Amino acid sequence: MTHELETVTARAKAAFAVTSISTAAERAAWLTAVADILDANADELIAIADEESHLGTARLTGEVARTTAQLRLFASVVTEGSYLEATIDHPNPGATPPSPDLRRILRPLGPVAVFSASNFPFAFSVAGGDTASALAVGCPVVVKAHSAHPRLSRRTAELVTEALVTAGAPEGVFALVEGREAGVALVQRPEITAVGFTGSLHGGRALFDLAVSRPDPIPFYGELSAINPVLITAAALDARADELATGLAGSFTLGAGQFCTKPGVVFVPEGSDFADRVGAAVASAEAVPMLTDHIAAAFADGLGALAGDPDVRVVAGSPSHDAGTGRAVVLETDVAAVLARPDELLAECFGPTTLIVRYRDVTSALDAIRAIGGSLTATVHSELGDDISEIVAVLSGIAGRVLFAGWPTGVAVNWAQQHGGPWPSTTSSLHTSVGATAVRRFLRPVAYQSAPEAALPVELRDDNVLGIPRRIDGILTL
Repeated sequence: MTHELETVTARAKAAFAVTSISTAAERAAWLTAVADILDANADELIAIADEESHLGTARLTGEVARTTAQLRLFASVVTEGSYLEATIDHPNPGATPPSPDLRRILRPLGPVAVFSASNFPFAFSVAGGDTASALAVGCPVVVKAHSAHPRLSRRTAELVTEALVTAGAPEGVFALVEGREAGVALVQRPEITAVGFTGSLHGGRALFDLAVSRPDPIPFYGELSAINPVLITAAALDARADELATGLAGSFTLGAGQFCTKPGVVFVPEGSDFADRVGAAVASAEAVPMLTDHIAAAFADGLGALAGDPDVRVVAGSPSHDAGTGRAVVLETDVAAVLARPDELLAECFGPTTLIVRYRDVTSALDAIRAIGGSLTATVHSELGDDISEIVAVLSGIAGRVLFAGWPTGVAVNWAQQHGGPWPSTTSSLHTSVGATAVRRFLRPVAYQSAPEAALPVELRDDNVLGIPRRIDGILTL
């Protein structure tokens, strides 16, 4: 295994000599070729994924479409060019101190390790967003396959490799490795310059510690754990309780509750019957297979701990399940219990469950939300007459995406998306793992001072033959 991994990372480093000077048009062609081959083989891939994940062909069909769409999005991102943050400051001898000609641009880091996720076998896996965003900016990728879908990972990797070779990408620009030991060793390989990870808090923290304790520490972009709180005001509950109950039920049970954006805790005014309404909305829900037996077992353990709390009521469903399955469970408690035992009642329970928390006043609800720590999302449902300024301030402080309508499951892939929040939701709240600006994780700035024209990257030369957006002497030029 060690020799094989050394070979893979050495090839990735050799490929970087080519990808680092490749053009945006070349890299866009590589990404488009991968998207095309995945679309052409979608039926085969979906069938394998359904066998290994139990997610169903409808969900998986949509996920393939999302995966190929984001590959094409990144192709457009790199050809549009603003992601480079190209900046030119001409000489100014009259400044204090005098300033020389200085030109700055973002450059690729080098080979990147990507860890596939269990819950998105396409969109956060072998050819998912981390792989696409790294390849887009010229970083070779070594993917560590997830053990939950090994056959799909291998077949996807075969297709990705075929597409890249056909499109003229250099040998070694993409590779797949398998196994826990290979993943641990991959993070420590000197050729690897950054890591993208989606998975558990425990596993991600262990790899993060390895990445930052290397002789040459590298950035580790981990998406780890999120509760994704929701606060419903009294006015919103009075206006549309049934609509909110139905929406919540659909969101926390989507994909058997195995979404990183699942609303795990919902704060509602004291004295309402909202929990019972949500319970009624999921009363007929059947047990469904979960992604892995390990995830199902962890879900059962988490449910048991929550339901066993003396201040928690089981509203619907049962904490006990058949092996490998999960059934919707609605739990209810109050703010006092949450504030007394936040570590126990605000622990992530990955599966189809949500905790309804009754609050007497918004201040106490916000105190409990602060105790959650970082989340990927936070949601407020209110009415126009509500003063939600303090609510928005608190939610913005703990989450990367704040919603005012709808539910957090479902993540748009575009320029404005932010999929990342404060610890423990991610290891770096500065970046996103979804959307156009995900490329920023795998880039570093380089400034060129008083450089001859021929030595400059083409994007920084005066003629701007690529026509990309640039900031020149402080003015953004499109």
